[in-house]
Amino acid sequence: MTRVLAIDLGGTNLRAAISTGDISALKVLSREPAPASLDALVARINALCAEAGSVEALGIAVPGLVEGSACRWIPNLPFLDGVDLKALFPNLRIALGNDAQIALLAEAVEGSAKGISDAILLAIGTGIGSAVLANGRIVAGAHGGACSFGWACADIKDHGAERSGWLERVASGRALDVLAGQIGLADSRQLIAAARAGELAARTLLEVPARQLGTALAGAVALLDPQVVLISGGLAEALDVMRPPMLAALRRQLPSHLRGIEIQAGQFGPGAGLIGAALAGRVGEGWRQVR
Repeated sequence: MTRVLAIDLGGTNLRAAISTGDISALKVLSREPAPASLDALVARINALCAEAGSVEALGIAVPGLVEGSACRWIPNLPFLDGVDLKALFPNLRIALGNDAQIALLAEAVEGSAKGISDAILLAIGTGIGSAVLANGRIVAGAHGGACSFGWACADIKDHGAERSGWLERVASGRALDVLAGQIGLADSRQLIAAARAGELAARTLLEVPARQLGTALAGAVALLDPQVVLISGGLAEALDVMRPPMLAALRRQLPSHLRGIEIQAGQFGPGAGLIGAALAGRVGEGWRQVR
C-alpha cells in the first residue's frame, strides 16, 4: 500500500499525517504554525518525510489556486505563488489541490457527502474556500479556480480587493476576529462561545456574517441545485449558532422548489483537509473523480 505524507497547509497552521490506506488509522505527525517561507516549508516537509520513513507520495491541500502540481496563486501564503511542487520533491508522487476541494474529497468518499452526487462545500477558516461536487466529480474549471465563493459579493458598494473576496472579508474567521474585538473579546472562538452561552451582543454580531453567507450562497444553490451544503473548516464548530440565520437568508432568496436545501457540518470538521490530502495522495492526479 502506498505510504502517503498528507499535509493540510492553511494560512495559519500546518497539519501533517502519514497514511497507509486506512483513513481511520491516519497517524497525525504534527500540528504547528504554517512556515513563513518556501525554504522553511521545503525543510519541514523533508523532515516529516524522514520522520515518517519510506514515503512514496505527497498529498497536499493549499488555500488557493493550483494547476497540476503547481501553485498558481495562494493569497495567504504568497511565497508559494508560481511554485511547482514536483520540481521541489521529484522523488514523490504529488497530488496537490485547493484546500476546499480536498476537504470535499474527504466528505464525498468517507464523510457527509458519501453516496451523494451533487454538493457544495464551504471551508471557513482563516479565509473562505469552496468546492462543488457535480455528478460525482469535483469541479476544477478551466484554470483550477472554479467555485470560488469567497469572492461572491452581495454589496454593490464594495470596491473589491486584490487578495481576498467580499464574502471572505465579511464572514471568514478573520472577519469574526474583528467583530469579537468590538465587544472586548479576543477572537472568533470567544465570540462563538459567548453566542452559544446566549449573550445577546455576540449573537447579534454573528447574525450579520451568517446572513451574508446565506445570501451569497443562494446564487450558487440556484445555479447548481445541490443536494446539500456542507460547512467545513474551523467555523463548522459554530454552525449551531450560525445556521438558523444563514439558512433563513439562503431560503429567502431561492425559488420554492429549492428551499428544501439543508446546511450541515461536514463529518470531519477541521480534519477534512488532512483526510482529503491522504486520499488524494493515494489516488494521484485523478483524485477529483470521486465516483
